Amino acid sequence: MALKGFIPSTTGMLAQSHSLSQISTNIANISTVGYRTNETMFYTLLGSNPVVKNNNSGISSSRVDVQGVGYYDRTNVLDQGVISSTGQAYDVAINGNENAFFLVKDVYGNDYYTRAGNFSTLTQNGVTYLVNQNGLKVQGFPSIDGKEEFAANTENIVIEYPEKIPAVPTTEAMIVANIPATGVDKTAIGLTIYGNNHEGETLHLIFNKVEGKTNTWNISFDVEDGTVTSAETEIIFDSSGNLVSPKNLAVNVAWNDGETNNISIDMSKITQLADVDVQTYIEQNGAPSGSFVKSFIGEDGIVKAYYSNGDYYNFAKIALVGFTAPENLSPYEGTLFVANTDTGESFYVNDTSTLVAGAVESSTVDIEEEFSRMILVQRAYSTNANAFTTTNEMLQTAIDLKS
Repeated sequence: MALKGFIPSTTGMLAQSHSLSQISTNIANISTVGYRTNETMFYTLLGSNPVVKNNNSGISSSRVDVQGVGYYDRTNVLDQGVISSTGQAYDVAINGNENAFFLVKDVYGNDYYTRAGNFSTLTQNGVTYLVNQNGLKVQGFPSIDGKEEFAANTENIVIEYPEKIPAVPTTEAMIVANIPATGVDKTAIGLTIYGNNHEGETLHLIFNKVEGKTNTWNISFDVEDGTVTSAETEIIFDSSGNLVSPKNLAVNVAWNDGETNNISIDMSKITQLADVDVQTYIEQNGAPSGSFVKSFIGEDGIVKAYYSNGDYYNFAKIALVGFTAPENLSPYEGTLFVANTDTGESFYVNDTSTLVAGAVESSTVDIEEEFSRMILVQRAYSTNANAFTTTNEMLQTAIDLKS
């Protein structure tokens, strides 16, 4: 029976030793991106003796044979780490939504979940993938058209883009300008336009005052390497200098290479005033061709390429996954988690407003808290060791009495 005295202190030392190991692991990972702290939890070990009821002795207990302590580990999955800026193109952090995880896959197609967004690229067999620090492929919704349309199912995010994108043809324009009411019989406004094979040509709108008609001008057009036609040929203002007609001008540009541009020009802001200095302002929706500059993850969670003309080409949108009970995710390796029967249903998190581009989520380790735990564990271990030593001395005394 004396040997039973060693069980509580032995299990206590084993449990506290394990707890110290977890504390050491936490401290070692204080700089690990996306790391979640592990905490050792304790529970009472019960023996197998019958339950003792009140037997007129005044003793009533549900258990009388407590046999030490057991332990298990709990990962604080839902803690939020501090967001730290890195400036790296493929780094991204989740801020403010604890129930959102990046989805990555291994070569066998197994799913893993992580908060560590320190991503990079890996080229295999000529294909460049977005991967995490373990080389697992990051999952996302691939772009359908390189713009704002994305597929419904996730795939490996592939970094693939055209080195150059063509010019965007001009289809709409708006002009703010003033045609002098007096002093001139002819004036012109220059509008820069783009075509698929035209990197910016000046479309001249030429105004000639019509003799015998008040506040009326003929409009004609001129552009290099093309012919311009329009159904409207007269511009009419009222006595106050405001444009009467046409408010919108439909222009067709037939380029010498066979290409055509149909352009709608908003003329409503053109005036005819005397001695008024109106700054000419022109907008149009065309753009020159662009060469690839860089690729990165944006604040919207879209992996994209940026071009010299200011345009973007989208590869994919990063997938975020949530769970009915995310706190039950099982730690797998490093900063990876796996789902189990206790995590409930998984779902895609559509709100990407919590993403922070060029940043990572730091470890959730609180060094002061870990040192406080370490002191408690050291004391508990020493106390259990003293109990073990005392039990051993008592047993030795009993042996000596028998000898």
